[in-house]
Order: sequence, then C-alpha cells, then structure tokens
Amino acid sequence: MKETVLLVDDEEAIREIMSLSLADLGYPVLTAANGEAALAVFEANTPGIVLTDIKMPVMDGVELLRRLKEKHPDVEVVMISGHGDMDLAIKSLQHGALDFITKPVREELLINALKRATERIGMRRQIREHTENLERIVKEKSAKLVELERQIAVGQVVEGLGAVMRTLVSSFDEGPSYFNELPCFIAVHNRYLEIVAANQLHRDRLGDMVGRNSWEAYQGHEASSNACPVVKTIGEGKGQRSNEVLLGRAGQAIPVIVHTAPIFNQKREVELIIEISVDVTEVNRIQEELRAVREKYQRLFDAVPSYISVLDRDLNLVEANRRYRADFGEPRSARCHELFAHRGEPCEHCPAEATLADGTPRRLETVVTTREGVQLNVLIQTAPIFGESGGIEQVLEIAADITEIRALQDHLASLGLMLGSMSHGVKGLLTALDGGVLKVNAGLRRADQDKLAEGWAIVSDKIARIRKMVLDILYYAKSREPELAPVDVARFAADVAAIVEPKARGKGVDFVARIDAAVGEALLDEASLSPALVNFLENSVDACAEDRAKTAHEIVFSAGLRGEAIVFTIRDNGVGMDQDTREKMFSLFFSSKGSKGTGLGLFISNQAVRRHGGVIEVESAPGAGSTIAVVLPRRLNPNQGV
Repeated sequence: MKETVLLVDDEEAIREIMSLSLADLGYPVLTAANGEAALAVFEANTPGIVLTDIKMPVMDGVELLRRLKEKHPDVEVVMISGHGDMDLAIKSLQHGALDFITKPVREELLINALKRATERIGMRRQIREHTENLERIVKEKSAKLVELERQIAVGQVVEGLGAVMRTLVSSFDEGPSYFNELPCFIAVHNRYLEIVAANQLHRDRLGDMVGRNSWEAYQGHEASSNACPVVKTIGEGKGQRSNEVLLGRAGQAIPVIVHTAPIFNQKREVELIIEISVDVTEVNRIQEELRAVREKYQRLFDAVPSYISVLDRDLNLVEANRRYRADFGEPRSARCHELFAHRGEPCEHCPAEATLADGTPRRLETVVTTREGVQLNVLIQTAPIFGESGGIEQVLEIAADITEIRALQDHLASLGLMLGSMSHGVKGLLTALDGGVLKVNAGLRRADQDKLAEGWAIVSDKIARIRKMVLDILYYAKSREPELAPVDVARFAADVAAIVEPKARGKGVDFVARIDAAVGEALLDEASLSPALVNFLENSVDACAEDRAKTAHEIVFSAGLRGEAIVFTIRDNGVGMDQDTREKMFSLFFSSKGSKGTGLGLFISNQAVRRHGGVIEVESAPGAGSTIAVVLPRRLNPNQGV
C-alpha cells in the first residue's frame, strides 16, 4: 500500500483537482486549507508525504515545513508555489523539503517527486528495520555471552569455594583428610531449575548433574520438582534449610542437611541459587571422633595434680581443670587474682601479665588461699598461647602445690636457725661454766668449802641447762610435742602483758590488759607459747608506732573463754594489713617491715600455736587496725597439733 499524502492549499479548486490526480495514482489523500489545519490533520493521521502550497493565510507553507520537521523529522515534504522564486526554493530546501514544484503542476514532476519521497521513506524504514535487527542480534549475542560468562564465573565460584574450604580446614590438625571425608556437595542452580555448576565432590558422589533439572538430585523428587529446596528458595526468595535424601551415582540414598541461598539480579529477582549439602552420617561419625578426642584430653587436663588455668589478655579465666574448680570455684568470667589471690587488682609481679607482655614463660612462688580458707604454697609457671595470626591471645598458668615441701624446708630452715641461735646461748653457758670451774678450783686450792659449793652449784646449773638445750634440739628435729603442764592462765597472761607494756608505753601507745580471772588453769607449754604471744603484741606496738594518720593509739590485750576454748585477743588501731599480707604473714622469711624484720617471729609463733592444737584468727584492713585471736583448747586433743 502506498504512503498517505496530505495536500495543503488555500484554493479549494486546486485541492480537488490534485486530490483526484493523486487518487488516480493510488495514493490515499488528506486535505487541509492552511498550515494550522494541516498540523491538526497530521497529528491525527501521521501521513508519510506532505504536498503544501507556500503562500497561504494563517500559516504559510515554509512555517508548516519548519514545524513539521521539528517534531517529525522523517516526514517527506514537497513544496508547491505559483511563483518560481529561487529564494523560497532555497529556504525550503534548507528546512528539509524534499522537492520544489511550481504551478501549474506537471503530472510527470509530481509523479517523480512522490516516487522519490516513497523511495526515501522505504529506505529509511529498511535502515530502521536493519538497525533494530542488528540491535536485537547484538542483544541476543550479548545475552548469550553474559550467560556463558556467568556460567564460567559460577564454576569458578564453586571451585573457589571448595578451595577456600580446603584451605580453612587444612589449618587444623588432620584437616585435609577430614575435608576429603566430610562431603560438602556444592551446586549452583539457575532460575530455570537447572544445575549449572557443581564441585568435584558433587560430581564424584552424585554423577555429572550439570545441565540436569534441579530436583533430579533428590530422592522422591526425581520425577518432578515437588517443592524441593531449590524450588522453595525461588518461590520464597530466601534461603532454606532442610533434611533431605540425595541420590548417589549408584542410586544409593545419602541423608544430608541442605542449605540454600539465593543470589539476586539488579531487578531483585532470584538469578542463581547456591546449594550446599552435608552428609549427615559422615558428620556424625567425625563429630563422635572429635568428641572422643576432646573427652580424652579433658580427662588428661582434669587428672593433672596441679592447678591449671587458661587466662585471656584481661586475665579472665577461660578454662580451668577439675582441681582448680574444686579448690577455688568455677571461673564464670572471674579474673585470676579474684579467685586465686582474693584481690581486686592484679598481683604485684604477676607472672601471667609479664608473659602476656613479652611472650616469655615466668615462674613465681607465692601463697594462695582456697575458697575454704586453706593457705597453700604454690609454684606458678606460665606459658604463652599464640593465635593464628602469631600474636599472644592467652596464657597457660600451672600452679603446683608445694605446701608439704615448703613445710619440710621451713622445718629444716627453722632447725638451722635454732642451732645458730642456740650456739650463742651455749657459748654464754660455756663461759659461765668456765667461771664455775674457776671457783671450784679456787675452793679446792684454798680448802674453802663455801667457794667450792658456790662454784659447783654454777657448774651443775650450767651443765643442766646445756643438757636441756641439746635435748630440745633433738626434740625439735624429731618434731616433738609441746611439754604441757597445768598453767594459771590469768597469771600467764599477766606475765606476758608485763613484758610488752613497757615497750608500748615507751613508744607512746596506750596498753590495756583485760584478763578474766575466772579463766582458770589450762595445759600449756609456757616456754613456747609466751614468746608467741609476745611476738603478736610487739607487732601491734610496731603497727601503732608506724601509723602517722592517727594521734592516739591503743592496744587491748585480753584473755577469756569462748565456750570450752581459751582465747587470747590482741586488738590495735595501727596501720592494718591488706589481704595479701594477711595470707602470707605466717610464711617463713615473709616480713612486712622490709629490712627491719627477719620473717621468723610470726612463723615460729604460728608453729607454737599449732602445736597446741590452736588456731589463729586474723581480722585487718589497711588503716583500720588489726585484731588477732589465738584460740587454744583447754585440753589438748591428741589428734591435733603438728
């Protein structure tokens, strides 16, 4: 069918004649009397060719040409003029007119102009069709290329995911063999429910499923999709987790846990689905092996006869063995110094802190207190635990109980100290013995019975004292029991007070003795217990003398009864002690006085009280003074004592 022609002329006769001619030539014809009317007809019908007169009222042909080409550049316009004006022709061609015909219009010129217009429209249409076809072909080829690249990329992702998992697993002991035994079937499906890629394990165990329908890998779904996990993922647009059964290469059933995850395109449509399936039977077997290994090492960990703990960088207890938990309590995010040393702050010279700082193992001997209040001598050793990045993440702390060893060492050390101190006493006794011998010799020479008797009395006394001293050493070496004898407790306490009171007064400390006369008698080793109480009292005097925060100080020494027990109490308002000092005050060679103390007095005092079957109760806080109560049984139990 030929193109529709819009004929525009203000003369009706010309419109009628030319319309008949155009119709005879086979062209559908539309007419308009001026440019404005022509625009309306054109917008309503969009003809391919416009024949327009130039000289017209309302809107001339040149303006119509310009307006048409502005909005519809593909329309072909032929200009008709009753004047052969060359300027108008040039102007019309400049605005895009196809041809310029003068009136009267010759039929052969009109036919040629229409033929040229039709050919140009046809050529333009063909070019457009070719262009559209080319775009379609390019788009199809591009889509195929993108799909091919996507499939290659998916394959690389699947293989890369498998490689990453192998790399991760290989970082553990026995990692590679576990990975080979741990079937992780990885497959990628497209939106058309086709498997587009699979890892090597998937191909080995299930066969080559690439290009097959997604549901064919599942038992019970091989005939239809029947809501397999991939179908559900596409339908709901979110990942799925379910227990399924896969079909192996030989048709065997493989129970698995399936996880799926959708991958969306730019339109938020599901483009691909990643499916990861894990063989449940193999997982259970490997988990059981891991559990058995874990239990084995846990039993070894708990069976070690030491206190073992693992601390993080903030000194929080991460793990502890059975013995640690039994004696110090469950970790429960507590810090080491809170359970081990009952302190709010880390211990001074903390070996764990030092190891975390420089990675060097440390050793420290100290005294700790269990949750039952039992003091233990321990030897602590630490070692760093490194993370995967090579940095120190935790520290292992092993504390060996050396209380019995330390007690034996303390006994031998105190025996050595006793021998050293007694040697001075023996030297003095020997000097006195020499004096007695001189008097005996003088009495014999002069036949002076009085001198002889006096000298012999000195000799006999000194020999007896030397004999007792030597026997005491032997008794102590054999951990002898105290030599108990009935003692008037009120008199004994008064004698102790009389020894210390002058020293207290001399240092400006008020000394108050409150002795209950109704205490009565008790079986005591007066020779060892008296120095022990004097030691406690002298320490109180020193604590008051060192306190500069108060203007007045007082020591109250009391003796009384607590049920069937005798209690000697020393209370002062001196400098007091922190918990660390309280726990270590009875250790051999420990002294809070620095170079002024020997670390022997309280150790010996504690030994004396324990040999009586007694206990020492200590209450103290820094700046609040101290209260020490020595509690002794009135009658010594044979099973008590040391």
